[in-house]
Amino acid sequence: MSGAEFGLALSVFLASAVECVEALTIVLAVGISRGWPSALAGVLAALVSLAVLVLVLGTGLGALPIGAVKLVVGALLLLFGLQWLRKAVLRQAGLKAMRDETVAFDAELEAAREAEPPPPGGWDPYSFAVSFKGVLLEGLEVALIVVTLGASGHDIPLAAAAAGAAALLVLVAGLLLRHPLARVPENTLKFAVGVMLTSFGVFWGGEGLGVDWPGGEAMLPLIVLLVLGCSLLAVRRLRPAAPALGT
Repeated sequence: MSGAEFGLALSVFLASAVECVEALTIVLAVGISRGWPSALAGVLAALVSLAVLVLVLGTGLGALPIGAVKLVVGALLLLFGLQWLRKAVLRQAGLKAMRDETVAFDAELEAAREAEPPPPGGWDPYSFAVSFKGVLLEGLEVALIVVTLGASGHDIPLAAAAAGAAALLVLVAGLLLRHPLARVPENTLKFAVGVMLTSFGVFWGGEGLGVDWPGGEAMLPLIVLLVLGCSLLAVRRLRPAAPALGT
């Protein structure tokens, strides 16, 4: 496995893990409070929908000229990466509250308990709908990241496998613990993913515009270090001006 392939797989794995942790919080709250069959059916339906989306978008990108693919992929990765990085920088600097999975779980649990009780017969439309929506919305960005990174690296199966491994790991951990994964350092992971996606976006976007990077893929680690350095500098510059949270 080349360095670029490893970076691709790691980026997809971390991005998928973060989104899966957030989706798991929703599914656990619904499953624990109202029962598992309908909740898991919603999860399955969402996963099938995301798999179809990856297949359709991957096929469409594969039909484009390689230069156009890299340009489109680079733009999308920059969009995703800068969005993740912006939120992570603001949280690290204290300008935005950290996400708390325990608080999110309690809110989802309360909403599930206050909803209309499931009808007789075992099928619960509420559990299905909430699980389906939660997994689909959290998974949409991952699906697009899988397609863009996979298409640019000519290895959608590798990207899909990395996403699947992350989802399986989070699912097993959540079902065993039966509690949201509140100790996962989500902001640190989002910071890392933002740096990686932005770096890949710069690299492939540049190639799509005709930039001939010195050393080819060997430039990727240097771009990563540059993006990371700028991000840490932004945190340092913003932190003194950050008001204390909760005041």
